[in-house]
Amino acid sequence: MKPKVLIIDDEEKLRGLLSRIIGLEGFEVFEAATGKDGLKILARENIMAVLSDVKLPDVNGVDLVKNIKEVRSYVEVINLTAYGTINDAVKAIQNGAFNYIIKGDDNEKIIPLLNQAVEKAALQLKVYELETKLSRKYSFANIIGQSKQITEAIALGRKVAATNTTVLLLGQTGTGKEVFASSIHYESERRLMPFVAVNCSSFTPELLESELFGYKAGAFTGAVKDKKGLFEEAQYGTIFLDEIGEMSLELQAKLLRVLESKTFIKVGDTQTTKVNVRILAATNRDLMKEAEAGHFREDLFYRLSVFTITLPSLNERKGDIELLAKHYVQEFAAKVNNRISKMDEQFTSLLNNHHWKGNIRELKNCIERAVILAEGDTLTADLLPSDFRFNTDGTTSTSLDLASVEKQHILKVLQYTSGNKTEAARVLGIGLTTLYRKLEEYQLN
Repeated sequence: MKPKVLIIDDEEKLRGLLSRIIGLEGFEVFEAATGKDGLKILARENIMAVLSDVKLPDVNGVDLVKNIKEVRSYVEVINLTAYGTINDAVKAIQNGAFNYIIKGDDNEKIIPLLNQAVEKAALQLKVYELETKLSRKYSFANIIGQSKQITEAIALGRKVAATNTTVLLLGQTGTGKEVFASSIHYESERRLMPFVAVNCSSFTPELLESELFGYKAGAFTGAVKDKKGLFEEAQYGTIFLDEIGEMSLELQAKLLRVLESKTFIKVGDTQTTKVNVRILAATNRDLMKEAEAGHFREDLFYRLSVFTITLPSLNERKGDIELLAKHYVQEFAAKVNNRISKMDEQFTSLLNNHHWKGNIRELKNCIERAVILAEGDTLTADLLPSDFRFNTDGTTSTSLDLASVEKQHILKVLQYTSGNKTEAARVLGIGLTTLYRKLEEYQLN
């Protein structure tokens, strides 16, 4: 496919000549006599580069660069002028022009410049498409739920996303705090920069410090070279600190410094490092009570909780359970090429009446396992874990031998994971050593 180029110039003869020359070099050329007409073409065609005269009937070509970038940010613009000035050249580049050249004197530069401009625009288009795809994937529009509690939380998230304010996300484990954090990032002005998530409970205090802030070579045994920390990796983007309540008091003091001065000191370093990062934090703890008990710094709590969003538990938004379940049925059925299309009434009723200690995460795992076990196109009550299943008289169902059910369940999960035992253990919600013991017990090795 030929790259598309747009020429905007009110001189018809010159425009026609440029069009023929550029067309012979393998470009598909579009023409416009005014800036307004040029923008119309730009809106409907996948233009990669624009050659624009500076003196146009309806607009200054230098100012037009901004308008072009607003319509298609990845398009490169080359300004042409018969009477070049330094001021215009400087302004054109400031507005985002690829180059600024003099008509006649620089004609031999046009084709090489166009090739360079199209090449750069093509790279920028790929980045733009990827960023757009990510923004759509992680936007608030993809958070499932119609309950009052979740829609109010989403409304707050959208409002604060447009700012650089620090946000504290509160809620039980499994309520989707990281999903919310990524949505805030991808709907913010920082969406083109990194989003870095770290679970503070996954590291020892010493290891967490080096992970967050990095270290200098020789700082400790094994530190053979300098290492960037996650704050540096997230430069100009967002860092999400999950389970912030697990952070040690010593490390809390260093985090407070980042919030107050935008600087930190790497492990083993004596110089400060500047950073421009938005901080989002989350916890399932009551940080005020933790502060009163001396387990969390009160000053840090107030800096983190400038804007607080509490995510409702799944038990507080029962009306969303069926919506979420249907979504996960589609997701996991597609993954295993299964034709599951519905859930029967008893299955849905048991989901709605269950007390979800693990919230959305527990529901997701429950649906994934049911899809793996399903034989037909419908999810039925017998596919749920034993603590879900009750007969109509309220007694627990014992019609199936537990060992046989467990054995068949393990076999199906192993088939689902193509024999990957680590992944099978994750889906089953057990340790890898436990899985191996079960495989030996049921002679499935």
